[in-house]
Amino acid sequence: MADAAQSATEAALENQRIGALQIRVVAICSLIQICDGYDVGSIGWGVPSLTHAWSLPPSAFALTFLWSNLGVMAGALSSGPIGDRVGRKPLLLASIAIFTGAPVGGFVGGQVVAALVRHYDWPVIFILGGVFPLILLPIMALWLPESPRFLIARANLGSRDHKLLARLGITLGGVEQHGADIALENPVKMLFGSGYALQTGLLWVIFFCSLLNLYLFVFWLPEVLHLTGMTPPEAVFATSLHALGGIVAVLYLGYLIDRVGPERSLALHYAVAAVFVALIALVAMPYAILLASIFFSGLTSIGSQTGANATCGALYPARMRTTGIGWALGIGRLGGIAAAPLGGFLLARGLPPKEIFLSACLFAIVAAVATGLLALRGTRAAAVTSQP
Repeated sequence: MADAAQSATEAALENQRIGALQIRVVAICSLIQICDGYDVGSIGWGVPSLTHAWSLPPSAFALTFLWSNLGVMAGALSSGPIGDRVGRKPLLLASIAIFTGAPVGGFVGGQVVAALVRHYDWPVIFILGGVFPLILLPIMALWLPESPRFLIARANLGSRDHKLLARLGITLGGVEQHGADIALENPVKMLFGSGYALQTGLLWVIFFCSLLNLYLFVFWLPEVLHLTGMTPPEAVFATSLHALGGIVAVLYLGYLIDRVGPERSLALHYAVAAVFVALIALVAMPYAILLASIFFSGLTSIGSQTGANATCGALYPARMRTTGIGWALGIGRLGGIAAAPLGGFLLARGLPPKEIFLSACLFAIVAAVATGLLALRGTRAAAVTSQP
């Protein structure tokens, strides 16, 4: 990669100091992720109560889980190219307006829902999940800026956009003059060109296995715990510790990835995740130790997925970054789709509830191997300044 030939615009964008603008963007995007985490978790939290309210067996909800992930997969596959071609902000605004995957939302939402369902019926789960994104929508519209790379390529910018670019130390001009790293061709096609094919394939394997593991827990852990004797509020509370583990992993995993690389750190996490999942599936444990095992399974499995998201973004240049992450998540959702009928099938066949998680051990090991193989990926594509 010709770093020495990097344009002034890209140098300015990639080496910004953290200030009020960056903190504001991170805060708003974190709120979006909290909404997503709540949205993902809410469907599983509702099942222990709905099995009684609707007089249905747990396996009947497999189809609901399936359609939930089909929708997410369609969104992930389409949002990447849209974000790389028309901008990130319009995509986020449209997405947040439509829905009713983040560890903070899973943990905090789980705590809130565990308290609410002690006093209210199951609809409160989905009412809360719909109201919060709608409150967040005007905040995003007012204070979330568009990607500077897309502003550079636009004509007739407003005064607000001019001020943003000036704040970032960027002067206006044509894309060719500034060498802004934006998609000038089909970004999906780019995922398999210029030496990116191997890493793209491996990332898809990792995301498939990782999200199957994650969604098997998100969808089925509340009901499995309910079947083993917990009340619905107790099952939701215990499940929320899985997301809490994912939060704690963020506190150190980024540093670990920077020090030893994503291949070794994430491969180790996926391998350890298989151990904790096996403990949950096979060992009868006291309540406190079970909660600790759920926490550590989240620390390693959700933590690994969070690290994989960050790694995926770092392995692709800006012009195809959103597409790279979007398609990895979209293909990964096939794993989430598989988790829905898999759990329902195993429960319907009479398998002891906790043992449905044994399959997650295998997929965690496959993810560990594929992550290690990322070390074999080819050199990154040339910088945008060398594009024809």
